[in-house]
Amino acid sequence: MRLLVTGAAGFIGSNFVRYWVERHPDDTVVAYDLLTYAGNRANLADVEDRIAFVEGDIGDRELAERTLREHELDTIVNFAAESHNSLAVVDPGLFARTNVLGTQLLLEAARAVGVDRFHHISTCEVYGDLALDTDEVFTEDSPYRPRTPYNASKAAADHYVRAYHETFGVPVTITNCSNNYGPFQFPEKVIPLFATNALDDEPLPLYASTQNKREWLHVLDHCSAIELVLQRGRVSETYLVGSGVEATVEEIADRVLDALGKPQSLKTIVPDRPGHDRRYLLDSSKLRTELGWEPAFDFDDGLRATVEWYAEHRGWWEPLKQRAPVSETAWR
Repeated sequence: MRLLVTGAAGFIGSNFVRYWVERHPDDTVVAYDLLTYAGNRANLADVEDRIAFVEGDIGDRELAERTLREHELDTIVNFAAESHNSLAVVDPGLFARTNVLGTQLLLEAARAVGVDRFHHISTCEVYGDLALDTDEVFTEDSPYRPRTPYNASKAAADHYVRAYHETFGVPVTITNCSNNYGPFQFPEKVIPLFATNALDDEPLPLYASTQNKREWLHVLDHCSAIELVLQRGRVSETYLVGSGVEATVEEIADRVLDALGKPQSLKTIVPDRPGHDRRYLLDSSKLRTELGWEPAFDFDDGLRATVEWYAEHRGWWEPLKQRAPVSETAWR
């Protein structure tokens, strides 16, 4: 394959680039990223000599199309997105511009060039949330019920991706994933935030709804799922990617503190974010049955290894802590 990976300097995108070049050394990979606050060129330092890098916006149709043509690329993997729910409360228009209009313009570039596949990375959050005491799960047929500006922007992008297939014949696939964790995640997200705060003996801010749950997926398990969808997934299909492993925010805090030998007194309650979803859980049986995917990472082992990675890479995350665009109480 000859891939354009957008959002390639972010958390999941950079992990995917490294995963792909290691497993497919003969393929061409062009990493495309605007390098906003969460985009970090250093995330790709160990593979820079095996890829090409283009600094650009997915909303810049001319640049995206020119990049596709100049490198003779046939596949787009679109990770590029604003993804911080708290920032979306403060600046919802940013999410509409990047996640909705940006995706539509990237689809236009894909349509003009005639790519073999446009794979779009989405989220479980487009389906809304689940009650804490229910056995219900989300499936590929669940209705879209986004509750926050971020959720809504990703839902709209999904609809555009499907519409470009139905209207123009662009060969698309979509994966909706659960919460990812692993190395190189910007320290605004809960696991690296807790780990880096604990390392500096700073408070771990827990939303007041401490029993709200998330399903946790190691980033490399996510990468392996995307690989299978690119290789064998059916065009126009959506595949849910989830581990089936849930943990509350308080359980995450407890595990991080235990891994680092830090006291429980670092846990601090902060007001809930507006539109704070209670729970997500995905039924990934379609991906498992149809494509043979299985997660490889045990959550306890994976989380401990992730915390250890942050402990060992202070030089990577310390400068990024100052770049966080919003505090967790900015909407008050």
